[in-house]
Amino acid sequence: MNAQTRTQPKPGLSPVVNINKPQTFVLKNGLKVMVVENHKLPRVSFNLTLDNAPFAEGAKKGVDELTSSILGNGSKTITKDLFNEEIDFLGANINFSSNGAYASSLSKYAGRVLELMADGALNPNFTQVEFDKERDKIIEGLKSEEKSVPAIAGRVVDALAFGQNHPAGEFMTEETLKNVTLADVEANYATYFVPENAYLVIIGDIKFKNVKTAVEKLFGGWQKKITPKLTYPAPVNVSYLQINFVDVPNAVQSEISVVNTLNLKMSDPDFFPAVIANQILGGDFNSYLNMNLREQHAWTYGANSTIGSGKYVTKFRATSAVRNAVTDSAVVEFIKEIKKIRTEKVSDEVLKNVKAGYIGRFVMQVEKPQAVARYALNIETENLPADFYEKYIQTINAVTADDIIRVANKYFLIDNTRIVIAGKGSDVIPGLEKLKIPMFYFDKYANPMEKPVSKKEIPAGVTTQTVLNNYIKVIGGEKAVLGVKTIAMNGATTIPQAPSPLTFISKIDVKGKLNVSISMGAMSLMKQVVNEKGAYVVQQGQRKDIEGADLVEMKASATPFEELQLLKNASVAVIGIEAINGKEAYAVKNGKTTYFYDIRSGLKVAESKTIEQGGQSMTQTTNFMDYRDVKGVKVPFNIIQNVGFELDIKMTDVKINEGVTDADFQ
Repeated sequence: MNAQTRTQPKPGLSPVVNINKPQTFVLKNGLKVMVVENHKLPRVSFNLTLDNAPFAEGAKKGVDELTSSILGNGSKTITKDLFNEEIDFLGANINFSSNGAYASSLSKYAGRVLELMADGALNPNFTQVEFDKERDKIIEGLKSEEKSVPAIAGRVVDALAFGQNHPAGEFMTEETLKNVTLADVEANYATYFVPENAYLVIIGDIKFKNVKTAVEKLFGGWQKKITPKLTYPAPVNVSYLQINFVDVPNAVQSEISVVNTLNLKMSDPDFFPAVIANQILGGDFNSYLNMNLREQHAWTYGANSTIGSGKYVTKFRATSAVRNAVTDSAVVEFIKEIKKIRTEKVSDEVLKNVKAGYIGRFVMQVEKPQAVARYALNIETENLPADFYEKYIQTINAVTADDIIRVANKYFLIDNTRIVIAGKGSDVIPGLEKLKIPMFYFDKYANPMEKPVSKKEIPAGVTTQTVLNNYIKVIGGEKAVLGVKTIAMNGATTIPQAPSPLTFISKIDVKGKLNVSISMGAMSLMKQVVNEKGAYVVQQGQRKDIEGADLVEMKASATPFEELQLLKNASVAVIGIEAINGKEAYAVKNGKTTYFYDIRSGLKVAESKTIEQGGQSMTQTTNFMDYRDVKGVKVPFNIIQNVGFELDIKMTDVKINEGVTDADFQ
């Protein structure tokens, strides 16, 4: 990482922008329609937005999500398949949600595309089959996030900041989703998918007169209704700076969030000073937070901050994921940078560059139809002056260094802030306690709890020998284990942004040979090999031969069951009892690797390894689950490796003493 600030180009003169104003009309049912004619390109877009107030779903949290998922699966007049086929044939794009719909197409197909969008939105075909399929899909997604530290952190941040009974603080669980029925989805749609707070923004190569006639015909029959008017207690920020800690034993990084709630409307005089202050603090690459935590200290891949705005209560949140070992140091730097922007005037150059960057992004967006639609909608829904966007650049340029300090003190409430940390308690709590900031502890669903006990005393009679021998016994016994000469494992996994599943292959020979590979189709992403000549790793086509202590460690792991070797090693020791995925396990340490054996089952449930990467020390954690019997020996069919994200490998086939040849280890 480069510790120097990236050179910014000199800002030029601010451009003058002209934004097309919509022609408007209102249907008798309350639907407000805005039309902007733009004949530069033969395209048109339709944006239907329901500007309803947020509402809490309580024990049935997920009903609105399910409504979104099922909408758009055809209509009462067109089957799902025919609906999708026609959209594809027209080369159109149509999306639906519980908050509206969006469509775009060539203007020659605009009439039919608007018909399809209106039909899908106003005549949805809610079926039990689609309901069951979408609910199962969401539940699967929740399960995949159970051990995700960012997902846990995001859920707890909102639940603590807003309260679990507030629309912005409640969260879905498998239990709340299973409480939802198809009838609940239908009732939710009938209650909230109404024209009372609805806006239809149409932009593109169309004639106002023609589109007005079409909209009146397609949306005129939309039944007028009044949505429920619900109110919720305003969230209250904490009365003093504190750390709210969530213990995630499998975490290899700590997710740090500095958060407080706020009320900031786009129509407020503070709006532009506040968003510029946030850009300076954490919104830009060259922001205070990123230059400190990433560029200066190399603790993270990025540190940033966001500030919410709108008609309802939102939040300020500064975040970063840092290595366990520097969690306490990173907290100190977060506080330092927030105090800095609250007390020290930003330099003229930094302020000028940040404003120029913000203006540049605005100018790049202003010609896009979607941006024009959003601006027209914002003026209506956020109660903005008609010339808000014409004066956008002028208003940004008027922001001063004094304004930055003023709004930073008003919205970045460091003295009334929660520092929410999701991380591995046994690694990071001791360092955090030295900061002398009050600490409170919560589980991964934001419920208060006692301070986690990272390590318990080992009961009398428990030794390395008893733990390892018990493991060998429960997986099949010494005779069966010694009979294992080779293991071949085939599995599949996914990684973020990958277009298709990955193939996982692992082959191990008792002679000290190993081959582990991950590939996408015919393309190899990673390969590790240990053979009689040595060991090497190939990543992204680059081969690296392993030497020294790393070679010794790789060779030691090149065996079907490491425990047989660990039993012969006098330096291996049971160091304590730790919580692994909610269950207690004996921790057995061997150099840079710690193995965890479930106290109740005796099975190996995890191992953590300290590795050097890019000159930095980091922990890599692997979890072992779903043990199944193969030829009298239990082996894990689910291996989850945390490598900055979770690599969840599910085995499709495991063979013992077959499927392995010497050629596999070349």
